[in-house]
Amino acid sequence: MANGQWYPPEWPDRIRALADGTLTPVSPKRAATVLLLKDTEAGPAVHMLRRRASMAFAGGAYAYPGGGVDPRDDDTRIRWAGPPRATWARRLGVDEAGAQAIVCAAVRETYEEAGVLLAGPDPDAVVGDTTGDDWEADRAALVAREQSFAEFLHRRGLVLRSDLLGAWARWITPEFESRRYDTWFFAAVLPEGQRTRNASTEADRTVWIRPAEAAAGYDRGELLMMPPTIAALRELLPYGTAAEALAAAAARDLTPVQATARLRDGEIVLSWPGHEEFTKHVPSSSAPADATGGGRA
Repeated sequence: MANGQWYPPEWPDRIRALADGTLTPVSPKRAATVLLLKDTEAGPAVHMLRRRASMAFAGGAYAYPGGGVDPRDDDTRIRWAGPPRATWARRLGVDEAGAQAIVCAAVRETYEEAGVLLAGPDPDAVVGDTTGDDWEADRAALVAREQSFAEFLHRRGLVLRSDLLGAWARWITPEFESRRYDTWFFAAVLPEGQRTRNASTEADRTVWIRPAEAAAGYDRGELLMMPPTIAALRELLPYGTAAEALAAAAARDLTPVQATARLRDGEIVLSWPGHEEFTKHVPSSSAPADATGGGRA
């Protein structure tokens, strides 16, 4: 039975071009995404959004709040709670300025796309309500990149709560993709008093869903997802509470996962190290998308 792996029809041609040396990979941009969790009577649930079908990239696929790093957040010092920047730098495999910017991106995107803000007036508090008109104006300015997240925190007198995040995984978009991202995945627990909403212009639906339920929907071919998305869902399955999942993040391996394409026995084999379920076999000569596993493979 076909599952819900999102597989763009242009991949085979781009894979072949990379294999024969006619495609030059673009450099990946830094990005962050957040597995926002909360407890339910049936166990932890994760917040997911469905990208609008009209989106050029992964239209109709389910994902987590996330997006690109704003380079303006590299150098501006902000009020910071939790592990120091040097600790985050070692954990994320970057320098201290980069670590701050990546963590800022995770917190900013969660606010932009879910209305949840992992920041507060002091190191032991979080904002209780972000639904007012003034908050919405600030959120819209962040989305439009009219202000950096560091500027937003400074003007609001807020402390970024890095202690509410746990680094979960790191995935790098394959070299044959036209849009490439080096993405750090984080886990976080929904702060008490805050609630999610569909604040993203890129999503037509948001849900709180148990990882097992979402994974089953993917396996039935009912929910489209990219490999990093479903991989994270499967990795959440062992945990009985949101706090347990967040605590487990500290021990997780952040070795980057990146798909590789190689020629073997007249076909191109596309594989993600450590994730055999995503392996694809692509004919080495041109073929219709249906024959190469395009679409909902």
